[in-house]
Formats: sequence, structure tokens, C-alpha cells
Amino acid sequence: MTAFLAGFILDLFVGDPIGFPHPVRWIGSLISNLTDLFLSNAERTLEPEKINKRKRRLGLIMVIIVITVSAGICFSIVHIAYTLNSILGVIVESVITYQCIATKSLYTESMKVQKALKSDGLDAGRKAVSMIVGRDTACLDEKGVIKAAVETVAENTSDGIIAPLIYLAIGGPVLGIAYKAINTMDSMVGYKNDKYMDFGRAAAKLDDVVNFIPARISAVLMIISCIFLGKDYSFSGACRIFKRDRFNHSSPNSAQTESVCAGALGVRLAGPASYFGKIVDKKFIGDPVRSIELDDIKRANILMLVTAIICEVLLICTVVIFTGIAYSMISQ
Repeated sequence: MTAFLAGFILDLFVGDPIGFPHPVRWIGSLISNLTDLFLSNAERTLEPEKINKRKRRLGLIMVIIVITVSAGICFSIVHIAYTLNSILGVIVESVITYQCIATKSLYTESMKVQKALKSDGLDAGRKAVSMIVGRDTACLDEKGVIKAAVETVAENTSDGIIAPLIYLAIGGPVLGIAYKAINTMDSMVGYKNDKYMDFGRAAAKLDDVVNFIPARISAVLMIISCIFLGKDYSFSGACRIFKRDRFNHSSPNSAQTESVCAGALGVRLAGPASYFGKIVDKKFIGDPVRSIELDDIKRANILMLVTAIICEVLLICTVVIFTGIAYSMISQ
């Protein structure tokens, strides 16, 4: 529990310093290398009709390799650290815990979009938002850039913060790293295009499964957060739009938190967007009670931060209670 709390606090204040070693970057390199190797192998298949099946099989193999290697290395590092010294073990566990969470980096990178738009104009805002979204940004107007940033904060409140916290609370840094491996694979190969449709299927489906419950917990916690945040956040609006629009996305999970954010702020998110030069016709999320504005990026971040703190407190209380119950049962 010490490492769980220390890791959360470290993430809030330190974030992801440039140049500091990070396991997600190493996981990303492993995924990239395996993807290049497996796709080139699949495309050398003599029978064209078998290429897609081979891609799906190789994609599944990659998922197994990446999770096994990532979790295995993490387990070894933590085990060796605790074997050498218990204090060293707590320190190592705290650092890995902190690196599984993205609260500070999500806040920092999304606020760069607000700062760029305010200080340097639309082109700078497009460039800043291109660093945190997968869609094409060159065609976005100012409101489109703002909306993309708000959507990213809302969606990643679950993927980047609440879900990792849940898995860290359940299984420590090993399960936390396993989750980050799955999430990273989905972000790199989970696209519905010609290159990744088959190869990335296993990664995308597994990501949907592991985020199913955390996404809904995240949405509920975001709704609760609205109670404490004053007039800029509508609790009733968050509840109403969540109930109505939480499935307005091709993913079963992404719209859960986006719908809460849209309802809380009184803006409309999502809608058609361009990916790799093609327009994807997405459903809208929320009602345009008012036009989206620059300060909504900060408002979304405040909602994210309060949600993260509530989640951390509840998870610590839950673990303490269950630990106490287990101890009392064992001691009887």
C-alpha cells in the first residue's frame, strides 16, 4: 500500500520527464519490432487468401509475447529488489507504480494545446494536439482542436489513470505493467485499416475486455466528482448524457467517460473525424448546450484530477478493509 500511494503521488508531481527511462517506451519498441517482423513474414505467404488468417495468428502470438516479456521482466526486477532489501523493494515498486499512471503527463500534454492555441494560434494548436490524438489534425479548426483535446483527456482518464490504478491495486506493478502492455499494443496496432485490421485484432479485443469494467467505474467516479466541482460542472447533465450516449462509439468503452465529460461541461463531443485521410462517421456525444471553448481543456483536466484522487482514496480504503478481513480470518 505504501508503494501504491507513493507511486500515485510521484506521478502527480513528477509526471514523465523527457529522457527519463520509461517501461512503456521499451514495451513500444518491442511491439514495433515484432510488428515489423511478423507483418513482413505474413505478407510472404504464397496464398493471398491465407494472409489475413496468418496476420490474425501472428497478432495473437505478438500479444502473448509482449505480455509475457513485460510482466516477466517486471516480476523479476521487483523480486530481486525485495530480495536484496525491503526498502529497495518498496522504492522500485513505487517507481514502477508511478510509471504505470499518466495523470501528470496527460494534464501537461493537453494543457500544451490550450497554451499553444492561446499564445501561438491555430497551427501551433494543431501541432500540439497531434501529439496526443490519433486523428488527422491538419484540417481541424480551433473548436475542433479544443474538442480533440477534451476528448483525449476524458477517454484517457480511464485508460491512462483509473484502469492502471485498479490493476495496480489488484496485482501490484506486475499486473499494472501487463495492463500497460495491452493498452500500448492497442494504441499502436489496434486500428481498423488495411495494415492492422487483422494483425491488431487480438490486441484490440483484449484491450476492450480489460477496460470494460474500469471504463464504467471511471464514468461513475467522474459523475461523483461533479458534485464537488461547482457551477462549471453539471451533475445532472453528466448523469443524463452518460445514460443516453455511453455507447455512441465503436469501442464499448471509449464513450463511457466521454459522455460524462460532455454532459458535465454541457458541450457536444465526437462526431465525424478524419483518420489516415479517410472520414470516419462517428456519432455525436452530448448536447451543444453551449459552444465548446478554450477553457474547457482545463475544465476537463480538473475533472480528471478529482476523479483520480477519489479513485486512489477509494482503492486504498478497499484494500485496507479487505486486508483486515483476510488477516482476521487467518488469525482465527
